[in-house]
Amino acid sequence: MWEEASWRPSAPTSRARREVPVGEPPLAAALYIHVPFCRAKCRYCDFFSLAADPSWFAPYVQAVEAQMAWAARQAEIAPQTLYVGGGTPTVLPLDLLLRLLQACIRLWGPPATGELTVEANPGTLSRGDLRRLAEAGVTRLSLGVQSTQDRALRLLGRIHTAAEALQALEEAKEAGFRSVGVDLIFGLPGQTLEEWEQTLRTVLAFAPEHLSAYALTVEPGTPLHEDVAAGRLPPPDDDLAADLYLLAEEVLDAAGYRHYELSNWARRDPTWDHRSRHNLAYWRNEVWLGFGAGAHSHAFGRRWHEVEDLPRFLRAWAEAPGQGEGRVPLYASPTACEVETISREQGMAETLFLGLRLVEEGVPRQRFRERFGVSVEAVYGPILEELEAQGLLQVDEERIVLTPRGRLLANQVFLRFLP
Repeated sequence: MWEEASWRPSAPTSRARREVPVGEPPLAAALYIHVPFCRAKCRYCDFFSLAADPSWFAPYVQAVEAQMAWAARQAEIAPQTLYVGGGTPTVLPLDLLLRLLQACIRLWGPPATGELTVEANPGTLSRGDLRRLAEAGVTRLSLGVQSTQDRALRLLGRIHTAAEALQALEEAKEAGFRSVGVDLIFGLPGQTLEEWEQTLRTVLAFAPEHLSAYALTVEPGTPLHEDVAAGRLPPPDDDLAADLYLLAEEVLDAAGYRHYELSNWARRDPTWDHRSRHNLAYWRNEVWLGFGAGAHSHAFGRRWHEVEDLPRFLRAWAEAPGQGEGRVPLYASPTACEVETISREQGMAETLFLGLRLVEEGVPRQRFRERFGVSVEAVYGPILEELEAQGLLQVDEERIVLTPRGRLLANQVFLRFLP
């Protein structure tokens, strides 16, 4: 059970109250709800997550409900998408998970795009649970398969086997979701091209609507990092990772998938766009609002996150303030932390390098001009010319995109635009 904490939120200042827009149209936003619980923390994970203690579940859901209700009193919000991530949201009892979704929809209505995503891991949902989620209005399930090789799953510290992952994928495909996405990780120590191709083809046999493939990163403070630092495991091989990435591009393109973001592919479908519309808001540097401990937000020219301390989060929202005297900004919530004002220079740079992650769309010139009142060439002309001459960017009258070579060296390209 969560413990008492002495921490107390500070009251919003009068200046913060004056900054709240009054009478403006609703804030179009991608909404995110963070569920920080996991059955066990994976060996590579550095996200805010906690071992699942059932005594926390109901108080946590109640606290997130209180946070969302407070936000609804402060601002008119028009949700475009709703994404429930973690952690592992599906370690919550299904009734509590559905209660979170229903609370959000009661406040703001269903998302305008019709996209409501829930993350899940194999072994945390029964066939019946999956059907109930689909029947409740969840349109998109993101399943953390990560690998179809048991050796790789053990190295990553996953709680499921390859057989259990494939069974979960089969059941998800039969449950009635409009889209089922699969997350995979490549570039593991000792991984071969043959193993990676086998994983890809095994997953493709189930025809998921979406596939994400992320290169393994060894984050400081994780057990995986400790093993690499101690010499028990070799560090990731960048050259091998590039070969694995090129193999994924080849296999997925041949299978009819649209490579729309550096690490994401969507199955081509004339009846529905299976790209993650929620994540498109991140890559387009639009507005997103996060609810729950550790959730991040980006709005009003600022970014912030909620406190990464479960007892503090629960206590603050158990004592949540009422309406008080007028509205306050969402970034002045009782649990908002590290509020950063984004300068115009930062905003332009982030819009550029986030947009370059979009393989087809890239950075549309007109959108950049409308947002910042200046052409992208006026700000970054010499850098664009240099990167284009190096074969890393393709620049035309409508947009700026990474070339195939640029995709392999994307991080080096992005660094050129940092202020």
